[in-house]
Amino acid sequence: MNHYKKISYLGPEGTFTEEALLKYLSKTIPAADYAGKAVPEVIKIAYPTIPEVIRSVDRGETDHGVIPIENSIEGSVNLTQDVLTFESEAKIIAEIAIPIKHHLIGIKKADLENIKKIISHPHAAQCRIYLNQHFPHAEIIAANSTAEAVKKLKEISDEDRAAIGTKTAAEIYGLEILVSDIEDNKENKTRFIVIGNHIAKRTGTDKTSIVCFLKKDKPGSLFNILKEFAEREINLTRLESRPAKKDLGDYVFMIDMEGHVHDREIYEALESLRNKVYLVKLLGSYPVWSG
Repeated sequence: MNHYKKISYLGPEGTFTEEALLKYLSKTIPAADYAGKAVPEVIKIAYPTIPEVIRSVDRGETDHGVIPIENSIEGSVNLTQDVLTFESEAKIIAEIAIPIKHHLIGIKKADLENIKKIISHPHAAQCRIYLNQHFPHAEIIAANSTAEAVKKLKEISDEDRAAIGTKTAAEIYGLEILVSDIEDNKENKTRFIVIGNHIAKRTGTDKTSIVCFLKKDKPGSLFNILKEFAEREINLTRLESRPAKKDLGDYVFMIDMEGHVHDREIYEALESLRNKVYLVKLLGSYPVWSG
């Protein structure tokens, strides 16, 4: 008997988030591991916004959710961080990092010389150099996502139009990649997280994410937080402040560190912090991505 697992993701179909989800599944559920057994069936469900993906997990509508949290060019995805911090009890159980590859997509046998309009998400700014060099006079038509751009192209099927999108979207809508990898920065990557309603098991190569809420902002507040990690030689991989959604000047501190909450030094650091700050919220302990 198959075990069904529902996984929500930031849609529509063909987004980079779906590409991250497929990458995650290919690593965590390889078919070879189920030789002679029932293969778990994953039901992918696209949601239009990040908060809706998170709420689907909170409400138990889906088992897991996949959303972006950080881009190497544009930084943190604030909406993801804010909803997890202030509105949700979902926990990060895994991460996926994928290169962001933009492709120029057209209908089959389209001629590049005939392209006069390009449908794109505003992230096409990441392809500015290519567009300026090859299509300086093309009209840019806005879309809400790279996936929607490709879907619009499919609906129009006009030879003088192209779209900037993902390989997955091109495959879904039966279109052709006219030019691959047109992004300006070839090292651009986005980190996605998988959320669920449990703490992931310790693997020995883990990362822990927390949020510290201060009792009162005063000199030395941040130093007192960082001191707990420095004394235990815990390596911090990210430190960021976000507005606490109260008065101007009030902030919470978001911290990622190497190690699992069940590691002795991590556990002791967090317990000590609880005596110094108003609240330590655990966002999750999860395996470091090595894909």
